Amino acid sequence: MMNIPPLIQALAHDLRWQLVTSLSQSDRRVAELVRLTQQPQNLVSYHLRLLRDAQLVTERRSSADARDVYYSLDVQRLQTEFQTLGAAIHPALGTPATALESTEPIRILFLCTENRARSQMAECMMRALAGKRVEVFSAGTQPQPIHPLALSTLAEYGLDASQQTPKHLDLFDGQHFEYVVTVCDRVREACPTFANADHDIHWSLTDPAAADANEQPDAFREVARQLYKRSQFFLMQLQG
Repeated sequence: MMNIPPLIQALAHDLRWQLVTSLSQSDRRVAELVRLTQQPQNLVSYHLRLLRDAQLVTERRSSADARDVYYSLDVQRLQTEFQTLGAAIHPALGTPATALESTEPIRILFLCTENRARSQMAECMMRALAGKRVEVFSAGTQPQPIHPLALSTLAEYGLDASQQTPKHLDLFDGQHFEYVVTVCDRVREACPTFANADHDIHWSLTDPAAADANEQPDAFREVARQLYKRSQFFLMQLQG
């Protein structure tokens, strides 16, 4: 008898499927997942642990409140697992679907506290990846000059953000966005929803500028890697 693949075992439960679906939209804390699933916290935590054991979900302590933990879906690993599983059934099932082109630009606003690193990098990457499909902006609640390592790290991707400037969130007051994406735990926990956004999304990313000076170059590269991956899958989701 053929064994059921681990991916199917991991997802073949109503609550785990709910959790994965919720985390595909945004990084979330346990309390938020409890509200969304309407299940007891101990049960949600148990199934999150099973998803972590399956390496489909990762966790990171909030940089705003270390008592809180954000859970993230490893979309890249999930995609790889699905393609591998599909190819094992039939070669054609291992081929990723081609995303459709959007005809209307989508407005996206990236937010962090100082608008000097993560949100600026996200703005530049999303604009480069999406082209005319999006109108993308970034802002902060306490804007500071863009970090030099943000610019040099983007340059490693062939991207030039030298014309971008830090902006205060108030500049966009009253403007409508389809998506507001927070990339800073402090901003997200202080302002969990935005009145002029159709969808609020959170990407829980470490502030690379907070790393020790000798570790900052690698910290910026890691944040850039995560932003690039998340931006790619975000665009695929929009076109799905």
